[in-house]
Amino acid sequence: MAKAPTKISYRKLDNALEVKWEDKVYSLPIELLRVHSPSADVGGRHGSKRKPQSGKKDVRIKDINQTGNYGIRLNFDDGHDTGIFVWEYLYDLAKNQDKYWRQYLKELEDKNESRLPKLEVKHWNPQKP
Repeated sequence: MAKAPTKISYRKLDNALEVKWEDKVYSLPIELLRVHSPSADVGGRHGSKRKPQSGKKDVRIKDINQTGNYGIRLNFDDGHDTGIFVWEYLYDLAKNQDKYWRQYLKELEDKNESRLPKLEVKHWNPQKP
């Protein structure tokens, strides 16, 4: 089991969570953390039960809360806040983020989805006098 990180900080300009374990520092993109959330509605830690997440490119963190001595809960600005990243899972995401990033992009491609959020298109009709 992975030990608790020695330092966690949110780098707003990079939109990344910087996590330090012992001598190694990892920079995890917030988008990756959001789409691999261990919550039940995303199914992050359960490969075959994962639900592809699209439109999360610009998601940010609103708040970080430690959960006991075993993990953190991230509150994302899209309203998602139900996943607890236990140290072991967070370390796995950090250490294998290239693999998880490729998996995410493949899921999007397979579903013909995008990292960009969907925007509602409205048409403007000027009123005639």
